[in-house]
Amino acid sequence: MNTAMNMTPTLSQLGWKPFYQQQLTLEELTEFMIGRVIEQHRSSIVVMAEQGQATLTLAPNSERVCVGDWVLFDESLRVYRSLERQSLFERKAPGSKVATQLIAANIDSVMIVCSLNNDFNLGRIERYLAIAKEAQVEPVIILTKADLCEDVAGKQAEVQALDPLLAVYSVNALDSQDIQQLHTFCKSGKTVAFLGSSGVGKSTLVNGLLGAEAQQTGGIREDDSKGRHTTTYRALKMLPQGGMLMDTPGMRELQLSSCETGVSETFSEITAIAGLCRFGNCSHDSEPGCAVRAAIEDGSLPLRRLTSYQKLNREQAMNSATLVEKRSKDKAFGKLINNAQNEAKRFKRGM
Repeated sequence: MNTAMNMTPTLSQLGWKPFYQQQLTLEELTEFMIGRVIEQHRSSIVVMAEQGQATLTLAPNSERVCVGDWVLFDESLRVYRSLERQSLFERKAPGSKVATQLIAANIDSVMIVCSLNNDFNLGRIERYLAIAKEAQVEPVIILTKADLCEDVAGKQAEVQALDPLLAVYSVNALDSQDIQQLHTFCKSGKTVAFLGSSGVGKSTLVNGLLGAEAQQTGGIREDDSKGRHTTTYRALKMLPQGGMLMDTPGMRELQLSSCETGVSETFSEITAIAGLCRFGNCSHDSEPGCAVRAAIEDGSLPLRRLTSYQKLNREQAMNSATLVEKRSKDKAFGKLINNAQNEAKRFKRGM
């Protein structure tokens, strides 16, 4: 156990809450140590406990854990079990494999970072919002590189229009006064996570909150305003403000899975209008009596919002299906196409 730190944080400072305390038996409280995962590697995790920092080896068949998890472990540095999570961010694993990848657990606020250069994208922000709302974690939108944008107020208004109650900040991550706006989310016992694609300024923002060059930052490619990826693993760090901060590697391939509630809440105005459609299973395309289409025609609902809503709903529905279900659907669809083609051939022969 490494206790070389000047001051080891208490469980409360690490984010311990009654929610976790209630999961423990008296025997577990006396026989095991409690630690929070602050780093995750291929075959090991690093935890911080009141006794100090320790590296725990994960067994090949052990349950999946991620940064932010709480675990019980013994003096032999073996994980006994992990505790139920209060929140969990996950995504569909990159590539074609039907599986989920754990991103972060037990987060209080998630800072969704988007730059104000050519990478500005409302659809991407909506995607992150859906994930945050599904996990029931407070989303905070951080628009970076405000010093490089000629219309900061206009773009911030576009983001605010997604949800009038949404916390939206425009910052220059190199300006300490701008960074101070975010300190309210970083108080003792609070945990914040950062989500956003590569090059949007997350590492620079992390350095600003930490008050040190904790992470290497990359420059901007001039051809597409995208940055060079600089964060290579997930880790929790103590903040000078007393809270904990987790930065994640850039996720250009973020996909939703099992996120129907999050999508519905992110597009709550569409969900409300859809309740007025003539048909309960209305797809809002060309059905008669579609209240959503009527709202688009009278200008009260932007077409972009409906397009994004439909896209994310299709994506999360597809990614939530099991591999067997997907193969079954593909097979049935192929059979349908073949039947249609055969019918067409018979029709032509009969003419």
